[in-house]
Amino acid sequence: MPDLKFDNRVAVITGAGRGLGRAYALLLAARGAKIVVNDPGASLKGDGLDLGPALEVVNEIKAAGGQAVASTDSVATSAGGHAIIQCALDHYGRVDILIHNAGIVRRAPLAEMSYEDFELVLDVHLRGAFHVVRPAFPLMCKAGYGRIVLTGSINGLYGNYKNANYSVAKAGIMGLSNVAALEGAEHNVKSNVILPAAVTRMSEGVDTSAFPPMPPEMVAAAVGWLSHESCSVSGEILISAAGRVARAYVSETPGVFRSDWAIEDVAEQIAAVRSTESPVMFAPVPWGQLDHLRYSFEMARKG
Repeated sequence: MPDLKFDNRVAVITGAGRGLGRAYALLLAARGAKIVVNDPGASLKGDGLDLGPALEVVNEIKAAGGQAVASTDSVATSAGGHAIIQCALDHYGRVDILIHNAGIVRRAPLAEMSYEDFELVLDVHLRGAFHVVRPAFPLMCKAGYGRIVLTGSINGLYGNYKNANYSVAKAGIMGLSNVAALEGAEHNVKSNVILPAAVTRMSEGVDTSAFPPMPPEMVAAAVGWLSHESCSVSGEILISAAGRVARAYVSETPGVFRSDWAIEDVAEQIAAVRSTESPVMFAPVPWGQLDHLRYSFEMARKG
């Protein structure tokens, strides 16, 4: 297979000053993309500002012969999101690829988590995704082309101790991506979610001594393909962890139909209701929600 290139494509990457975002920026730039390196340089908890990380990545890209510009606005506000996308328009006149990777961590047990810590994490991860998708999406639709990659987490699928804010935000991102995939389908705009695992500063406080090699570069290839024009999927979730690339998806059990249910009926039928022997899957694109309803309605029709 020939090398997959990004010549003349413009990619906006949030959280690109360090870790995973930096790896994405360097890979796409090396393949010909023009990069908006967005990163306000905040601490792991979202405090402070540091222009250094974004500028360092820009300089690294330029030193290798690529094109890049720094953006230090925060995704945590709608104004910041618009400014990030406007930076791409001001310098390169278009937005072809949007990778939302920015993130912060504020851990606490559910019974002790402050409302401030809950909201701040949602501001960066979930609302931050909307803040950049919202201005970029209509531009992509009008251009008839776009690739959106949003960063989820296995925490959004399975939860994690002391991470209610993070888990909620990452679960919400999957819903946002599905809607972008549905509404973008007729415009050749594809949206997918990456669930990455890598040892970065986000791993602070986690014992990684028994982990296999997990540098950010191991995730970058999957994100690169999701960002490429040859990407053949939309509304999907890819996992990249320690060299393993896999697909995560939602499935349902076939279920049990009764025309009338009592609490006791649910108790009696719960084993059959929960049986995963013949799972049913409805892909978000093109008609997952309707397919789900049709399946249920057909069971009711047959009685």
